[in-house]
Amino acid sequence: MNPGPTAPTAPVTSLLDDFSLEMTGKDVPKLEEAHATIPRGTRINVTFLGNEDLATRLDAARAVKRLGFVPVPHISARRLPSHDDLERFLAALAADGTAENVFVVGGDPARPEGPYEDALAVLRTGLLQRYGVRRVGISGYPEGHPAITERSLWSALTDKHAVLGAERLAGDVITQFGFDVDPVLTWVEAVRSRGVDLPIRIGVPGPAGVRRLLGHAARFGVGTSASIARKYGFSLTNLMGTAGPDRFLHALAGEYDPRRHGDLKVHFYTFGGLRATSEWIARYRTDDRPAAA
Repeated sequence: MNPGPTAPTAPVTSLLDDFSLEMTGKDVPKLEEAHATIPRGTRINVTFLGNEDLATRLDAARAVKRLGFVPVPHISARRLPSHDDLERFLAALAADGTAENVFVVGGDPARPEGPYEDALAVLRTGLLQRYGVRRVGISGYPEGHPAITERSLWSALTDKHAVLGAERLAGDVITQFGFDVDPVLTWVEAVRSRGVDLPIRIGVPGPAGVRRLLGHAARFGVGTSASIARKYGFSLTNLMGTAGPDRFLHALAGEYDPRRHGDLKVHFYTFGGLRATSEWIARYRTDDRPAAA
């Protein structure tokens, strides 16, 4: 299956005017390789994985900044062993000048490794502002979460929005990726109906192998029925191909109504690699440039 971009409609690239990317702490060599194809000032999230240490995370945030991008370090609440570990991480980010933007998430462990049960507990410490954080990303789950009830997800989102407002912190919501635009935009409308007016970054997988995409989808409870697969552009009976988000972005642009959905942007999960994703975006945007008169 060909992952190359098809010619987009004009509204699609407007969604890509301020896209963001995601990398792990160990992806610095891949970022070095890809940086020439990524627009300066792009927000790049640095994940907080259990198999990476503090030095790896700090090195990655420094590399993002050095290469001309905006680092957005993740803080995984349930992976923090102690209050001191959170403060140590924030202090190191502040010393490096990489603390202004962070993304706070509950994290994968079923049981907290320290005092923080969820992202909300981290937001309520007051430490973020003390160490120079100005903008906080929070998570959104248009198709739910396999380990969290829908009621709890909505409560967490609205509570976090309220805390950000009370603490005068800017924020945005980054969603889990999906293959079907319909539940995503239905969820966005439900977010707006609850008074959450933050910009929303719609999670989109960069071009990647179908088998890898399905593996991540199974982990996060993302729908992958045969009809959804066809809409997105891959087959569940042929897992050897590669799929890009062309159809998803076209559908998103076609159905996006700023009056109902508010401020939407796109966040790329780089399952197929930073370079593959950044080159795909560059080609996609180039294909949409108007012809010279």
